[in-house]
Amino acid sequence: QVQLVESGGGLVQAGDSLRLSCAASGRTFSSYVMGWFRQAPGKEREFVAAIVSWSGGSTYYADSVKGRFTISRDNAKNTTSLQMNSLKPEDTAVYYCAARSGGRFYYTDYAADAYHYWGQGTQVTVSS
Repeated sequence: QVQLVESGGGLVQAGDSLRLSCAASGRTFSSYVMGWFRQAPGKEREFVAAIVSWSGGSTYYADSVKGRFTISRDNAKNTTSLQMNSLKPEDTAVYYCAARSGGRFYYTDYAADAYHYWGQGTQVTVSS
């Protein structure tokens, strides 16, 4: 069982940066693939980024955020982070942290239903 709590959202202007954090409970954090998803009003939840279970391992990004967002994790602190730079108004959404048991990333992990555990979400609003 993993409980996830996101923090770091807020209201920023276009071009600004934000860093989201996700704190996980449980002693098996290092065995989970961690992901970030987002959901804008009236839209489906979409994949943003993911990282394999070991710190410094492979990362995966949606095309829309590639080169601007960076996902990382610290297994010693049971945390994963999403550094968001050059934010755009279209990045406005509720951002969710998600966890899936297992170490490697598979193609199916781009879909929300692959993940077993979710945080409550944190709002990111980017004004133009």
